Amino acid sequence: MKKKILSLVVLMSTSLCTFAQNGVGEWSFMPKVGFNFATMTNDNDAGTRTAFTLGGEFGYVATPKVTLSFGAMYSQQGCKGKADGLNGTIKMDYINLPAVAAYRVTDNLSVKAGLQLGFLVNDKVKVSANGVNAEVGLEDSYKAAGMNVSLNKFDLSIPIGVSYDFDNIQLDLRYNAGITKILSAPGGEGTKNSVVQITVGYKLGL
Repeated sequence: MKKKILSLVVLMSTSLCTFAQNGVGEWSFMPKVGFNFATMTNDNDAGTRTAFTLGGEFGYVATPKVTLSFGAMYSQQGCKGKADGLNGTIKMDYINLPAVAAYRVTDNLSVKAGLQLGFLVNDKVKVSANGVNAEVGLEDSYKAAGMNVSLNKFDLSIPIGVSYDFDNIQLDLRYNAGITKILSAPGGEGTKNSVVQITVGYKLGL
């Protein structure tokens, strides 16, 4: 009888230690900063705009293998292009709210997928030629050119990616695939955001 009780105590202690190590039920906060490599779909002239992103996310350990995160990121997006000797950059900056589920493949490596809401907070076109720069609002530039282009200030996208943890430091690589058309014209396909994002973050326990 004593041996059975001792075995039960050992088993319970082992289970509790495993539960504690995995941190199930714990919350964390992680400030993040990184780079975007952004462009737009359905536009052969669209090049990549390299820009910044920063923000943070709250994480909740749902199971030993699954962590849920809810974040807010300031994200510089858009694209670059060239036409008629002019170099242009479409600057579309968003407040993005990603909700992501991460599945831990190993102790350090996780795969991620989720849904992201984006709200446009800045839209401009920068044009450069012969060392002279000019910048104007995106909608105003289309109107001035006599083009009937609609600008959607809400963006829905699907983030998918991987992350690797070094103790409290996390390196995250993800692709944000746009679902909604952000620029559209009558009879056209419309363009969507397409963003590769690399960030580094530091996890803080709450």
